[in-house]
Amino acid sequence: MATPKKFGDWAIELGFMTEAQVNHILDQKTISSKRKIGQICKDADFLDDQQLAQILARQYEYDYISLAKMNNTDLFKLIPLHLMTQYQFIPVSQKKDRLQIAIAEPTDFFKIANELDMLLNMDISIAIASAKRIMALLDKFESSQDTLAIVSDDMRLPVVQTSETGETVLSIDKIDAEENPIVKLVNSTIIDAINKKASDIHIESSDQGMIIRYRIDGILYQAIDPLEVKYQSPVISRIKVMSELDIAEKRVPQDGRFKLRMRDRTIDFRISILPTIFGENAVIRILDSESMNSGDGELLLEEMQLPTNELTRIRRMTHAPYGLFLMTGPTGSGKTTTLYRALSEVNSNDVKIITIEDPVEYQLKGITQIQVNEKKGLTFAKGLRSVLRHDPDKVLVGEIRDQETAQIAIQAALTGHLVFTTVHANSSFEVINRFIHMGVEPYNLMSALNCIVAQRLIRTLCKACKIPISLSSEAMIAYGLNPSRRHKKKLYKANGCALCNGTGFKGRKAFIELIELDDDMKQLFIGKAPMTKIKTYAARTGAVFLREAALNEVLRGVTTLTEVNRVTFAKKLKPKVKKA
Repeated sequence: MATPKKFGDWAIELGFMTEAQVNHILDQKTISSKRKIGQICKDADFLDDQQLAQILARQYEYDYISLAKMNNTDLFKLIPLHLMTQYQFIPVSQKKDRLQIAIAEPTDFFKIANELDMLLNMDISIAIASAKRIMALLDKFESSQDTLAIVSDDMRLPVVQTSETGETVLSIDKIDAEENPIVKLVNSTIIDAINKKASDIHIESSDQGMIIRYRIDGILYQAIDPLEVKYQSPVISRIKVMSELDIAEKRVPQDGRFKLRMRDRTIDFRISILPTIFGENAVIRILDSESMNSGDGELLLEEMQLPTNELTRIRRMTHAPYGLFLMTGPTGSGKTTTLYRALSEVNSNDVKIITIEDPVEYQLKGITQIQVNEKKGLTFAKGLRSVLRHDPDKVLVGEIRDQETAQIAIQAALTGHLVFTTVHANSSFEVINRFIHMGVEPYNLMSALNCIVAQRLIRTLCKACKIPISLSSEAMIAYGLNPSRRHKKKLYKANGCALCNGTGFKGRKAFIELIELDDDMKQLFIGKAPMTKIKTYAARTGAVFLREAALNEVLRGVTTLTEVNRVTFAKKLKPKVKKA
């Protein structure tokens, strides 16, 4: 009888690992006997999730299933979500009395079978699949559950005293088990907002009652019908308890933060409480790093889908040896995400990168990240001073808010460091005035500044339901377009379907205005040249201004003219003067 092949034998036979790599892993297994050999291989970057699943399938003589084309999650309703999450398995097919499930860890099969025996009167067969894809499908299933609509019915019950001990792990099962309707409402609102990819939750008091709204893709949507106003104070108190704020203080604004664990990731929340004439309002900013990264866990500039010329220019600026890489735009315009992408471009083993942020929105591998803590005295300025003593090559300063931080950042840029940072301003050229108002000398700023990148986010049309339109010359002029240049391009408008929840839009993308500051441009700023002259020179050297960049997205069929006018100013076309 042939000896069964071991894990390493299958890894070599399938061509996933070399013999030397297998021997190295076996040595590591000897040192760390409690860790599974597959996890050691993944940690060493010898195997990915799919390759590990294929090896386990061969080793245990089960079928391998990729799950790449699986979209139907109807069978998931047969089994409690917490059970599938605990053992990392999902049902994939049913034929009469036989249910096939996909599992990530074959050794858990008997535990799963025992659980399912008590739930289902079916025979169980198994296949092996990637743990990552199983969890992704479970995430999709959980996000499809409209938890808020269900829980709002419970608000007809009497109010129970708000508990001051909140759960640290949030899931639909915990919401179902919660007896306090206030805690249940807050938790379900948070999980519903995360599932719907909201960036903010607005809890507002009004003469109509308590209103809950989500900001999704930059637009506010009302989540449910207004709830009775008597629930406003308990809900705000619950949020204060979670954020460790003063629940007795109702007359002044308060700011706080808290974290919640949702299955395999931690999500940060920033809280702002504001007293109004009808009661206190709350805005909860959701800082979900999982929604920022790509499928393979990396942040790349290519994912911004910028025009080739703009991608080349911004990439050149990120690889500069020193100087100031400055981003500007309103809150929520994606500045930090773009800076993370820029850092990922230059992140390597021979480069030391340190960031100081408020808050740290996404953890980057191989980069030292510092969280600002003003209550403990760790400000941007104080932290930046310490950062520069740690011999960094590149530095990210989350935001420049005051003169002290600005001066230190500029000095760092002038002394051999590449400094990435953000400043709030409406346009790239207005950033200069912001620095001058902070008390920074224009000459010092210009000496350090490499480029200014202004950014906005624009909603993208749902590909399944967008409708082509034709515009008259008068309509084009009203939108700030030149009919003689645009009439040959096909334009679209939003329609709405089930895939986009009737909005006509699905997702957002960034567009940028990149101003490179060469010596001539710097002289124009220092010499206080008229803005028209500076913009003319910028356009001549390759700059594409925000309005033009947004209109290019319209001409590519990505978005609509209405959406462009929502985020940029429409320029009035100059009338042609007839010659006498």
